[in-house]
Amino acid sequence: MAPFRIIYNDWKPEEQKLREALCTLGNGYIGTRGAAEENSNNNFNYPGTYLAGGYNRAKTKIAGRNIENEDLVNFPNWLCLSFRPEGGEWLNLEKVEIIDYQQVLDMKTGTLERIFKIKDPDGRITSIHSRRFVSMKDLHLAAIQWHFTPQNWSGNLEIRTALDGTVINDNVARYGELEGHHLDPLDTEVINENSILLQVQTKQSKIIMAQAARTQIYSRQKIIKSDISSHKKDGYIEQVFHFSAKEGKKYVVEKIVAIYTSRDKAITEASLEACKDIKRVGRFKELLFSQKEAYRFLWHRSDIGIIGSEKIQKLARLHIFHSLQTISPNTMNLDVGVPSRGLHGEAYRGHIFWDELYIYPFLNLRFPEITRSLLMYRYNRLDEARYAATQEGYKGAMFPWQSGSNGREESQILHLNPKSGNWIPDNTHLQRHVNSAIAFNIWNYYVASDDKLFLSYFGAEMFLSIALFWASKAKYNKERDRYEIHDVVGPDEYHTSYPDSNEQGLKNNAYTNIMAAWVLQKALEILELIEKSRKRELLRVLAIDDAEFSLWQNISKKMYVPFIKDGIINQFEGYENLQEFPWKDYQDKYEDIQRLDRILEKEGDSPNNYKASKQADVLMLFYLFTQDELKNILENLGYEFQEGMINKNIEYYSERTSHGSTLSRLVFSWIQSKYDKAKSWKNFETLIISDFEDIQGGTTPEGIHLGAMAGSLDLIQRNFAGLAVCDDALWINPRVPDSIKKISMRINYKKHWIFVAVNHEKIKISFEEGWSNEVNIGVLDELYKFKIGEVREFSLLTDTNVQ
Repeated sequence: MAPFRIIYNDWKPEEQKLREALCTLGNGYIGTRGAAEENSNNNFNYPGTYLAGGYNRAKTKIAGRNIENEDLVNFPNWLCLSFRPEGGEWLNLEKVEIIDYQQVLDMKTGTLERIFKIKDPDGRITSIHSRRFVSMKDLHLAAIQWHFTPQNWSGNLEIRTALDGTVINDNVARYGELEGHHLDPLDTEVINENSILLQVQTKQSKIIMAQAARTQIYSRQKIIKSDISSHKKDGYIEQVFHFSAKEGKKYVVEKIVAIYTSRDKAITEASLEACKDIKRVGRFKELLFSQKEAYRFLWHRSDIGIIGSEKIQKLARLHIFHSLQTISPNTMNLDVGVPSRGLHGEAYRGHIFWDELYIYPFLNLRFPEITRSLLMYRYNRLDEARYAATQEGYKGAMFPWQSGSNGREESQILHLNPKSGNWIPDNTHLQRHVNSAIAFNIWNYYVASDDKLFLSYFGAEMFLSIALFWASKAKYNKERDRYEIHDVVGPDEYHTSYPDSNEQGLKNNAYTNIMAAWVLQKALEILELIEKSRKRELLRVLAIDDAEFSLWQNISKKMYVPFIKDGIINQFEGYENLQEFPWKDYQDKYEDIQRLDRILEKEGDSPNNYKASKQADVLMLFYLFTQDELKNILENLGYEFQEGMINKNIEYYSERTSHGSTLSRLVFSWIQSKYDKAKSWKNFETLIISDFEDIQGGTTPEGIHLGAMAGSLDLIQRNFAGLAVCDDALWINPRVPDSIKKISMRINYKKHWIFVAVNHEKIKISFEEGWSNEVNIGVLDELYKFKIGEVREFSLLTDTNVQ
């Protein structure tokens, strides 16, 4: 098992769309699925290309209403490359005999290879070695190279290269009834004898994309003479190279593509820039050299070494790799967020949810500058969040559950249940806890990076605006002498209303309430951290006065938290009155009941009637906060934190969760690690294979689950390696699982690069470089000051320093 390579040694059309998602190549600016170059959209091939922030809105009439959705657009297919012998057919692996086939994702260099040998119906054997990459060094460039050899034949040959803008959004079957045509053709042009240009524009958002392609064919390093013809139609242009091929002779086809859009900075016009690039750019091998250098830098920063399980090591690197395909140093110059399904497919329409909560911890300790840029996506949409709050009668800022281009709420009004074929109301937009997730991300970025400037200017304004929202959303209940929050949906998502109620939302979701109390507590703390002049400015601009301060303090001490009994937190008020769900009956009947909501709707029932959750809800509290932190929050609210409370809640909700989200396994693995190592490891194993093996049965081909991928890495670094990112120090207290022998990584804590290696016997720490000469690192329960260049080892078998 090559540690940086994913290898498929056969051609399985039925698995191709899964492989396409897992072999997606990107650079934070664009992402292109690992589809076959020679085919367009068909039953087993979907060559999607997605632009970070490339959205378009379209209306569809459904159930008698006009529904508007905003989608991450499938932009023109730049991969198009095929061949045919004279008198033969264009390459199609379903119509030839496949003698050999191998597909290799090389994560170390960000390249995808296809090595195959075929025999056509006339007995001609041809071998092709295809390599491609999306440049991490130059975000506008991508390249394909074919090594093409006629094995047992000679004759006239045609090579076709094209740019196809006739594509539509067609990656997700359940969106099939929705409008998927997002592109208008603008221009097709033959630039010269080996270069073509395509321009398209999104229909509503008016984003112009220009693609220019230069194709050259070589034999022994010399360009071969070809007759070249071109053909074009609206949204499509191709060139066909005609030449005489000889048996056993290798031909090299190189296609270099430049991609620009009207959203780009420092350009005059997209098509001019694209044409300029392909005139100036060198050959494939030169671009590949730059690609390898860019990835050398990325892996130096981001790799996590794991000894003891080759499978876990490879899948961890796969998760690192796909995180970097969506969010890379190239992202820092873009006004974009993090789509929950990456730049890998069209599920969730490319929207941005709360998955940042699971993604940023990995970035914070390696690429904090990227996290800062992604948080600015939220800041740039702060006014839209303020408008949304005022429309609902609240103060401050109310960020959307699903965000896209301008930060309005993009959640569906209706969604299709593929099991029943019914369109049903979607009330998940009531997940107001996304506001607390954004605040949590701001605070934890600051703790990891010590970026006081960001906190003072951008972070504090967002944080205080969210605090204003929660303070206006919370309502005082005189009988309880408590503040309550109504009309919300928790992280669980299955429960959106009470049984037999026509009203949307729930009362006092415990997670929502506790997070809101934390936001208000932390907002008061942040005001004491930032510059005094900035504090005065923010209080004036946001109209925060002493009365508002008093309200925040009251709510943060008197927020209502429902309990069932014996320290078990009630998921929401009234949850205790719901029916117990017959889990065994449904498991026997359906086997896979992860998406219990769809099964019950098909049966005319609803999870609103049962104590059955899609994913962790209450248990999210034990994932986000340490035991001491949660104890302080609850005791500040006047609630007792009982011994064994966490384990009781884990046991209670474990029996009532279907794990209908890949994120659920992440949370359960984390919180079980202290109480049931066997269950924790089992959940981690399920989590780390969830996309690679598509355990949800068809969701990964629609786009990888970036929150689960990055979250698994956070699980390794903060749980298994035991890193705790605190304001006073980086604390290390490993809990290396029995199945792993050693974990090593390089992290950036408060602008200091620190190498950490842990196993079952010792911890090795090296302070490599930093912006200051000293850094505080806590090992087990003792704090140490490390100087630059210092290396220490600590025994886990005794309490002594074993240097």
